[in-house]
Amino acid sequence: MKTVIVIPARYGSTRFPGKPLKPIKGKSLLERTCAIAKAVKNVEDVFVATDDERIAEHAKQIGAKPVMTGECENGTERVWQAIQNIGYKPDAVINLQGDAVLTPPWIIQAIVDTLDSDPSVQLATPATQLTWEQYERLAASKSNGVAGGTTVTFDKNNNALYFSKALIPFLRDKKQDMPPVFRHIGLYGYRYECLKNYLKLQPTPLEQSEKLEQLRALENGIPIKVVLVDYKGRSHWAIDSPDDVTIAESIIEKEGELV
Repeated sequence: MKTVIVIPARYGSTRFPGKPLKPIKGKSLLERTCAIAKAVKNVEDVFVATDDERIAEHAKQIGAKPVMTGECENGTERVWQAIQNIGYKPDAVINLQGDAVLTPPWIIQAIVDTLDSDPSVQLATPATQLTWEQYERLAASKSNGVAGGTTVTFDKNNNALYFSKALIPFLRDKKQDMPPVFRHIGLYGYRYECLKNYLKLQPTPLEQSEKLEQLRALENGIPIKVVLVDYKGRSHWAIDSPDDVTIAESIIEKEGELV
């Protein structure tokens, strides 16, 4: 099976212009994300999808393969545009966010392996169970009005039931050893035809309410396989603003490099 990883990277971020080129402990954000992607096995190619020549040139300098795209509404659309220009049709596509500098390679590997081993899976995404400490921290953040952090519920076959910016499910008591709350990790693996069909769909009410693209799939009956993963003691973090760079650098200083 031919699987490719596509990293959407745009220069014009409202909150953090030029984000893919910003250094994090001596390496650009894009270089770090590409290195993580290249550590994943059974992947045909790693591409950087961008509409900016500065990012494309930097991708070449770090040994990545840039693919130019036009204007796009979101990262998923940019990924789709990119794979139309790579010269072949992949069987599966991994959409890896360009700010995912602390996503362990084994998390991405779990999605690649799921698509490779189970032909029935059309769309897969990872999630990790929260500890009580992580749950309380996220709950406090939510109570302070912070939207970041998405949770997911799923059925006994690990098919997603719902994604939300709220903490779901609601816990009437806290007697369990671990809270039955799973944090979604914004990484997606699509079969080619599934991605093609998804992008033909119009935005849906729940998607627009929560501002979560994956709800468009659920609202249209496209099942999403939730792959449970373990960070193995590593910290989850992404770069959304300049302040996040300092936090990411402190995590790397404490926990060491991923690759």
